Amino acid sequence: MSEELDELAVRLKSYEGQTAAVGGVGKDPVNEPMIRHWCEAMGDTNPAYAGPDAIAPPTMLQAWTMGGLSGHADRSDAYDELLGLLDDAGYTSVVATDCEQEYVRPLRPGDEITFDAVIESVSECKTTKLGTGHFVTTRMDVRAGGEVAGTHRFRILKYAPARRKPRTTRPRPVVNRDNAGFWEGVEQHKLLIQRCEGCGSLRFPWLPGCGACGCLEWDTVESSGQGAVYSYVVMHHPPFPAFDPPYAVGLIELAEGVRIVSNVVGVPYDKVRIGMPVRLQFERYDDELVLPVFRAGETDGGGS
Repeated sequence: MSEELDELAVRLKSYEGQTAAVGGVGKDPVNEPMIRHWCEAMGDTNPAYAGPDAIAPPTMLQAWTMGGLSGHADRSDAYDELLGLLDDAGYTSVVATDCEQEYVRPLRPGDEITFDAVIESVSECKTTKLGTGHFVTTRMDVRAGGEVAGTHRFRILKYAPARRKPRTTRPRPVVNRDNAGFWEGVEQHKLLIQRCEGCGSLRFPWLPGCGACGCLEWDTVESSGQGAVYSYVVMHHPPFPAFDPPYAVGLIELAEGVRIVSNVVGVPYDKVRIGMPVRLQFERYDDELVLPVFRAGETDGGGS
């Protein structure tokens, strides 16, 4: 088995430096409608992205190269062979893990996009919580009118899923240095919203900087807990031991103007409606986990 793994590792490494895509062409030139939709979805009101001298948000770099549902016909045989080799070795699952982007020059409406990509690296076999597999990194060079506009590195994990024991506890939220203050507030039955000290804009979810003015300084305000269902979905599948489908997951617009995703409780899942008033409450799921949820039909009174 060890010899087989060593042989596989050598074969995988042989793909490093080979072409992943060549002569790719963006399906649309950089255009104002896509920029507008992106900015609306992200809540980005930066004036640089509108008007006669508009540029595209730099983080849209990959968007101009995507093939949509019909895909691109420019992927190389080498890349398909690499993925096939991993599939044959039992690494049949895939998850995108991260990306890195470098911006060389702004993109503007009318720019015609072309790109090439290379298989930059294939990692040694790694064991993760998802399972055991290999990280595959591709580097895409994006051009506008033949001129380099940026570089996009995209990393996936091709893995064999780990066998897991059935889990009956609620999944833990991912707590990091950017959102730790929010979860500390939840523990105290407070829903804290970030407020930019530069322009006063409120933002949620928590971010290290202001999307409106770029200021890195902020404080918090406590939500009143009042809100309304802005949108919602009813979850039927997949079943999960810690949940009891069907149940409603709502996008709640708080009275302060920001939105939060949470469960809607207090009414049957099929009675949830857009515009329904809701009120914050905190629900304890076990000795360690408290989560904010929203009870339908309540617009005042205590939230805890």
